Amino acid sequence: MTTPPPSPSPYAEFDGHPATEADLRIPAFLGYGHFTAMQVRDGKVRGLALHLARLDAANQELFERGLAGARVRELIRHALESAGVRDASVRVHGYLPPGDAETTVMVTVRGPARKSAAPHGLMSVPYARTAPHIKRPGEFGQTYYAQLAARAGFDEALLTLPDGAVTEGAITNIGFWDGTSVVWPDAPCLLGITMALLERELPAAGLASVRRPVTLDGLGAFRSAFLTNSQGIAPVGRIDDTEFAVDEELMKRIGQAYDGARWDTI
Repeated sequence: MTTPPPSPSPYAEFDGHPATEADLRIPAFLGYGHFTAMQVRDGKVRGLALHLARLDAANQELFERGLAGARVRELIRHALESAGVRDASVRVHGYLPPGDAETTVMVTVRGPARKSAAPHGLMSVPYARTAPHIKRPGEFGQTYYAQLAARAGFDEALLTLPDGAVTEGAITNIGFWDGTSVVWPDAPCLLGITMALLERELPAAGLASVRRPVTLDGLGAFRSAFLTNSQGIAPVGRIDDTEFAVDEELMKRIGQAYDGARWDTI
């Protein structure tokens, strides 16, 4: 099969055909939906089963119908082929326009991305997402606070509850290191695919992984911290006025654990 020439980036398909003006009215006028984001390399992705399970579970909860993994995989493959790429940032969105019986699936393809390895600064903000276990587009609060954090000279917003409990970053999960274990905040948040993979892979790499409450006034108990999302892993340099040392050895071990996660063919 001849590989088609690359399509302009970003590229979008709806249910396997290039986006039309009518298709684009769906996300423009119907914000109610869900998605997952992944990095594809050579037609493969880490944690594919987790992505497919996330999409199906969200679709069941929002629309009371499943979203078959085989269909999603075929739509991703088709979009990548049509875009003429094998390395990409891919998002898969699910919508159910009024009156439709089947979920509309939008697949977007952009250039591949990788999280900067530079230490990140986080500004804590008082915000908790509604139904945080569902990954969805158009989250005003996350974007609003992320913009405020950027204007204040930070790289990311850290979402917190009224009692000071840490939950997650605006577009990341956060992990802490207490010298013995990797500690994930035990609080309502989105279980990111990278976080889920690390929870699975860290013990085999000799790093304990636990969940327990983390509060802003208890940050001093931790030696270091890091962020995770679909673009990778990065160290945290500060949260508000609390400075964190970058533990290069820890980051290396966490990176090796993540690198040990299998790449699945889409």
